[in-house]
Amino acid sequence: MHFFTLGNSVKIPAVGYGTWQSPDSQITVNGIKAAVSCGYRHIDTASIYGNEISVGQGVSECGVPRSELFVTSKVWNSDRGYEKTLAAFEKSLSDLGLDYIDLYLIHWPASEHRFENWNEINLGTWKAMTELYKSGRIKAIGVSNFKPHHLRSLMETEIKPMVNQIEFHPGFTQSETVEFCRSNNILVEGWSPLGTGRMLNNPELMKIAASYKKSVAQVCIRWCLQHNVLPLPKSVTPARIAENFSVFDFNLEKADMDLIDAMENFGGSGLDPDYVDF
Repeated sequence: MHFFTLGNSVKIPAVGYGTWQSPDSQITVNGIKAAVSCGYRHIDTASIYGNEISVGQGVSECGVPRSELFVTSKVWNSDRGYEKTLAAFEKSLSDLGLDYIDLYLIHWPASEHRFENWNEINLGTWKAMTELYKSGRIKAIGVSNFKPHHLRSLMETEIKPMVNQIEFHPGFTQSETVEFCRSNNILVEGWSPLGTGRMLNNPELMKIAASYKKSVAQVCIRWCLQHNVLPLPKSVTPARIAENFSVFDFNLEKADMDLIDAMENFGGSGLDPDYVDF
């Protein structure tokens, strides 16, 4: 098993199984069981995904002790703020059927675009998460989709963020945010490491993948890992779930890393944390 180590010395499995767009049904239960059976020990969900009950069922039925699994969830935008965050955590914990959550994140920052008191909202949310962390009910806390200006006030608090989960894939590297996180000992996780379907059919990536006898998806995931970014690929297809985890038996050469680094954005979500309307 390969791990990253967080700022509080908690070890986090180096590839996570993402569940965004996975339905609250047996499909997700089976997906988690398939993921665990081929080596995943890190499961990523969120309250807004609407599938925490199925994720929890998959965790309980996967045949691996809870202590060997790393489960992440996130507080949604409508639940930001001190009191709402405490209540949202209790609901997520109940829906997951767990005694604790390994990593809890603020899903999106409150931003100046929508809130005059955006910083106060983020700090109130963080205060609640800090209390939950200190009580032992969360093993690590962090954020998602935060840019440096969203993070700075949190860096002045008692417990600093340990993770920032951001969109990260070839053509979209968010270098300013990544460098800020690295300089402050915040692990970067990459959501959508495969971008969109257009990425899987990109001729340059296909050529690189062929040279290693790997898939484009495996190259994208390996590229993330070699940037010390924790990738969170998602699939409900057992063969692809297994393929996405089989990325520890090769290394991309520097020339190929450089080529991928230089790609222009062609598969991004277009979501800007400063301007989203949700």
